Amino acid sequence: MRRVYLDNGSTSFPKAPGVSDAVKFFMDEVGANVNRGGYESAYSAEDVIMETREMLKKLFHFPAKTRNVIFTPNITYSLNYIIKGWLKPGDHVLVSSMEHNAMMRPIVQMAAQGITFDRIPCDRNGEMLVEKIEELIRPETKGILTLHGSNICGSIMPLEEIGQICKKHNIKFVVDAAQTAGVFPIDMEKMNIDILAFTGHKSLLGPQGIGGFLISDEMAKVVDPLITGGTGSVSDSEIQPEFLPDKYESGTPNIPAIYGLHASLKYIMEKGIDSIREEEMKLAGAFMEKMNELEGVRIVGPNRVENRSPVVSLDFADRDNAEVAFILDSEYGIATRTGLHCAPNAHKTLDTYPQGTVRFAFGHFNTMEEVLYAANAVKEVLLSNHMENEL
Repeated sequence: MRRVYLDNGSTSFPKAPGVSDAVKFFMDEVGANVNRGGYESAYSAEDVIMETREMLKKLFHFPAKTRNVIFTPNITYSLNYIIKGWLKPGDHVLVSSMEHNAMMRPIVQMAAQGITFDRIPCDRNGEMLVEKIEELIRPETKGILTLHGSNICGSIMPLEEIGQICKKHNIKFVVDAAQTAGVFPIDMEKMNIDILAFTGHKSLLGPQGIGGFLISDEMAKVVDPLITGGTGSVSDSEIQPEFLPDKYESGTPNIPAIYGLHASLKYIMEKGIDSIREEEMKLAGAFMEKMNELEGVRIVGPNRVENRSPVVSLDFADRDNAEVAFILDSEYGIATRTGLHCAPNAHKTLDTYPQGTVRFAFGHFNTMEEVLYAANAVKEVLLSNHMENEL
C-alpha cells in the first residue's frame, strides 16, 4: 500500500534536505559540548549554534541582539518558561479562544496560584473578534498571549492589529508560532511582539527536540529562569547568570538537533517562505475545492484559503470522525490526525466538540497528486457510507 503523509501539523515529514546529514555530521565528526571545552571542535559547534540564532533573528525580523534568541527542547517548554517565569499572583492576561494546551495548561496551572485570564472570543470559523479585545483589558492586565495559526482549522490571528492594541495599552505581546514559523512572514518589530515562541520540527522542517523563543531586553529583565543549573559560564558562582542566553539555557543543549535546524533554516531562507507558502496554500486550496463538492462533510475554519494556513479539518456529519481516519489509513495509506488535537476550547469555539475533526495538514513536500488522491479517498469513503445506508 502507498503511504501519503498528511499530518504535517504534528510534525513535518520528510525534513528539509540536509537535515539528517547535519545531525549525523555532528554525531560522527564533532561530538563536543559547547561552553565546556577550550578546543577546536567545541568552538566549531558554538559557531553553528551562533549562526542558527542569527538565522532565526533574521527570519523573524527580531530587533534585539542575537544573544536574545534562546533554545529550549520545544515550544511547550518555551511557553512554560515564559508563562511561569513571568506571571505572578494578581496578574491578568488575555488569550484567544483557540489556544493549544501548550499555552492553556500552564496558564490554568498558574490560575490555581492566583493569576487570572480571559479568552478573546473567536467566531465559528476560528477567526478572532479583534473588536472585543479592548473591553477585556483591565488595569492588572499584563499582556496578550496567542497562537498565530490554529493547529485545528488553520485560522490566522491578526498579529499586527493585536500588537497595536498592546502598544496602545502598554501591555506585552507573546506569540506562539508553532504552526506558522517558516511559512508565514513574522516581523517582530513591526508586529510589536515582545516574545515569539517557536518549534523546529514543524514548518521549520527541522528535527524534533529543538525549539526556543526570542525575547526582548525588557522582558528578559522580568521573566525569571524556570530552570537553573550549569551553563559553562560564571562557574565560580552558585547563582544563575543574568546575561543572555545563559540565563535561560541551563544544562547541555540538544546540539545535534540545532545542527539539523541550522540546515533546515538554510534551506528555508534559500527557498523563500513566500514560495513555500504559495506552494502549500495551492495544495490546501485544491483540497478544499474538492471537499466543497461533497455532501456530508463540513470544512472547519475560514472559507477563504487566503485566511488560513495549509491545515484543513473535516467534520463528517453521518460518520464517526475517528472511523473515517482509520479507514483512510488502513485502506488508503493516508496519515491524518483525528480527535481534539490538544485544544478542547478551540473545538468548542468551532462547534466540533466533543467529536473533534479529521485534520489534513499539508506540507512543503506534498504533491498535488497526493492531494487529489486524498480527496478521492474521502469521496469514496462517503460514497461507501451512502451505499451502506441505502442497503
